[in-house]
Amino acid sequence: MMPVPQSLRALKDVGMLEIAWSDGTAYRLPFKLVRVECPCAQCIHEITGERIIRPESIPETIHPTELGYSGNYALRVVWSDGHASGIFTWERLYGICSHLQAVKVA
Repeated sequence: MMPVPQSLRALKDVGMLEIAWSDGTAYRLPFKLVRVECPCAQCIHEITGERIIRPESIPETIHPTELGYSGNYALRVVWSDGHASGIFTWERLYGICSHLQAVKVA
């Protein structure tokens, strides 16, 4: 069974999204990493799957201005650069936790 978040916190002082999962793990993900991994059609070409957004175009100071749930299956994020169309499924977020920039905290 796919783990689901037990808690989500935007830690603006350290620039990280902290996620505690139902399998007992917890990770901190840099805001910029999460923004770069946005799965929406503005960031990834719908046909080819090629990443459209250039990571270097995202400011280092990027941060979420709003976090919300999309049903019981995903996180919706509004970013400080105005981007708001990405929906991160729990599966996608859990996958991002395996990224080298992710920090395991539990």
